[in-house]
Amino acid sequence: MSERVLVNQLQALADGPVSVSGWVETVRDQKKVQFVILRDETGAVQLVNPATRPAEDGTEQDAAALALTDTISNLATGTFLTVTGELKHDERVKLGGVEIKIGALAIAGAALPETPIAADSGSDKRMDWRFLDLRQRRNNLIFRVQTTLEHAMRTYWIERDYIEVHSPKLMASASESNAELFSLEYFGDQTAYLAQSPQFFKQMAQVAGFGKIFEIAPAFRADPSFTSRHATEFTSIDAEISWIDSHEDVAKMQEELLATAIGAVKDKHGTEIEELFGLEVQVPAVPFPRIPLAEALEIVKSRGYEVPRTDGDLDPEGERQISAYVEETYGHQFVFITDYHPEIRAFYHMRDEETGLTKSYDLLFKGVEITTGAQREHRVDVLIEQAREKGLEPEHLDFYFDFFRYGAPPHGGFGMGLARVLMLLLGESSIREVTYLFRGPTRLAP
Repeated sequence: MSERVLVNQLQALADGPVSVSGWVETVRDQKKVQFVILRDETGAVQLVNPATRPAEDGTEQDAAALALTDTISNLATGTFLTVTGELKHDERVKLGGVEIKIGALAIAGAALPETPIAADSGSDKRMDWRFLDLRQRRNNLIFRVQTTLEHAMRTYWIERDYIEVHSPKLMASASESNAELFSLEYFGDQTAYLAQSPQFFKQMAQVAGFGKIFEIAPAFRADPSFTSRHATEFTSIDAEISWIDSHEDVAKMQEELLATAIGAVKDKHGTEIEELFGLEVQVPAVPFPRIPLAEALEIVKSRGYEVPRTDGDLDPEGERQISAYVEETYGHQFVFITDYHPEIRAFYHMRDEETGLTKSYDLLFKGVEITTGAQREHRVDVLIEQAREKGLEPEHLDFYFDFFRYGAPPHGGFGMGLARVLMLLLGESSIREVTYLFRGPTRLAP
């Protein structure tokens, strides 16, 4: 049995025997010659077979050649197979300048003749048949970009002596608020909740003396939103660090992280992204612009849009407007919005003693929020009082407050949505397109 060769390795090989495996993308069945486009996880190659048809005059034909021609004629799109044959370099072949003359063909898994989705199928239909939708070269690239992005972030952290943690996703109480929680029966009379974020356990690592940690893992929100940027299950990218002076230390780490990761994506996939997504990956300059929330609201108002929210926060259109201003003024796709009022921030965000505002930020990328970051309140008496102000019952959070009763360093961190970053990086319209299997209010399958 010949060793399997990946399609992207063919150009480097000399003419001669070769074996490739993949799935059928198209078949052109002409009278004298047959062409099959075979795709694998790395690319596509043209297979060719001089067709042998039954002779009109009844002349006996080679049985094996007849059988091969008949097999190719009946191949359905999506059939998985292995082909052995002769590799030939030919600059006239538009698909990579190589083709393979089929010697033998073995079907591993035949496909039904009618494919349930087409190139013009709507999003819901494609999500119903996601495993077929993912065979597209464009979709394959999305997850190669995701892999490179995550690997670059992990590399950044590991090279700086961060510890990777895997926090539990079953919790006894809410991690952020009592809203947007999925609950489930847990062994009889107990109730468990799916983690909205690893927030409490990131902070636990700081009081455990880990110093700097990160986690890339699922998070869950019982949010009935149907927007392009919301999901009920998503991948959260989190980091937490000790011995900071303010949220500015967290922001500095995050902008370096993103510049490094996006740079890695551009280096490895930039050309292919430009070809398939029609955009050039821009590696952001460091530092990112920073604008206090109050100033951002004034800038947005001066552009002719008054945010209708009554809580003093930006709404989605406000985020788009301030990002447009930053793009026009600084030529930057990222902006930190800082200095939020405590009423619109979590109880564990530290407050500035002079201004009363939180030491926190949101990071916007191309007009969409991708991150909330902050310095955390580590003084347990202050923390308990801030929880009470939010209407939370301290006794339900006693395990969390215990973290700070036995000593705690000043610390802070951020949480960032992986799918939002990918969506914006690749110019897609929805996180559904960049999520392997999307979960939302009306989608639990496949």
